[in-house]
Amino acid sequence: MTSCAERSAPVARVFRGTFMHSSGSAPLHILEDALLGVNEQGKVPVPHAAERWTFGLFFMPGLIDTHIHASQYSYTGTALDMPLLQWLNTYTFPTEANYKDLNFSKDVYTKVVKRTLKNGTTTACYFATIHTDSSLLLAEIADKFGQRALVGKVCMDVNKAVKHYKETPEQSKKETNRFVHELLRRNYPLVMPIVTPRFAVSCSPQLLSHLGDIAKNNNLHIQSHISENKEEVNLVKELFPSCQSYTEVYRKHNLLTDKTVMAHGCHLTDSELKLFRDAGAAISHCPNSNISLCSGMLDVRRVLKSKVKLGLGTDVAGGYSPSMLDAIRRALDTSKALKIKDPQHETLSFEEVFRLATLGGSQALCLEKKTGSFEVGKDFDALLINPLVQDGPFDLEQVFFGGNIKAEHALHPFDSAGDDRNIREVYISGKRVVPFQKSL
Repeated sequence: MTSCAERSAPVARVFRGTFMHSSGSAPLHILEDALLGVNEQGKVPVPHAAERWTFGLFFMPGLIDTHIHASQYSYTGTALDMPLLQWLNTYTFPTEANYKDLNFSKDVYTKVVKRTLKNGTTTACYFATIHTDSSLLLAEIADKFGQRALVGKVCMDVNKAVKHYKETPEQSKKETNRFVHELLRRNYPLVMPIVTPRFAVSCSPQLLSHLGDIAKNNNLHIQSHISENKEEVNLVKELFPSCQSYTEVYRKHNLLTDKTVMAHGCHLTDSELKLFRDAGAAISHCPNSNISLCSGMLDVRRVLKSKVKLGLGTDVAGGYSPSMLDAIRRALDTSKALKIKDPQHETLSFEEVFRLATLGGSQALCLEKKTGSFEVGKDFDALLINPLVQDGPFDLEQVFFGGNIKAEHALHPFDSAGDDRNIREVYISGKRVVPFQKSL
């Protein structure tokens, strides 16, 4: 995980308080009155104190949004009156076409990066648009504000609804290479390119092959959508008749790797989940969007039992909230809705969903060596949570200590009682990025 030199590096800052994080062995560890050192590189070089329960200000790992459309932030919370394919044609594609305007792009992208940081998202996996310069601008803005990010220039060469919002396969190949090489040249410390075919419906086999080659030749991350709703799944069968499944389309074109994250996956079969597991690919669970567009409900328990990597995503603007706290709540809601349909269904605990929003997200994005928990050697990506914030969303004494409820069984500020007002400070790679500095 970390070298001897890194472990022995001088400690530049020491944080004292309560720390909450996940590990492979347990979904939630609570460390009371712990000392956590951070070196000059923003990494955690020293171990923690013993584990006990306490209550008050505490640190938790930064939240990891594994699927968000930065370009759709401009209409978040509106236009949720259609199913997926009609929604894309009516609202999404016309809006995204506007991002050829860099002034418009700068305004929206600045807002979405600042908002997600305020909401505690220390790592975001962004879809931009087909416009290369605008996509590079999103990466520049994420770097400026210190957010850890994967940024994808969207690739699509099929669009019958908005014909001017697409590229030819060769244009998309050329512009994706330009985007990747320019972003790598800039060498931002926390921002990386990610190959981004929109989804199989909007990409020809030729384009998918080009993108698979680009990802392989540059050892890049890959993101797309899969099995979001049944109409989409049936359309993919028509468009790719030689492939046995939706997942097979991506696998055939070298787009299903251990650095792939696919959003949704509501209707994946057992055999498709096996393909995911064997490839080491991940799923981004986007419960708000799944319900808002009436697409389906992902059975997270089934995915976890299949040993497929899984994180959470807000999926703005199919999801109406850019808050990962909302994604946590909606994941719990979906799990309970599945319990209503099937009394034998094993619901998720809030501890398990907390892990999905932090460590699970880092694993889904292949960043588990960098972030996701307070394990020694990782970067210090953290939120300082204040449950006692003035005019906060709940009454502490009533919620936590009223009646016979024990503190360890009470609701947590990242569960249904709290909201983003509880986030006091945000740290990424050891640097405080929220509250924002005046120069930003």
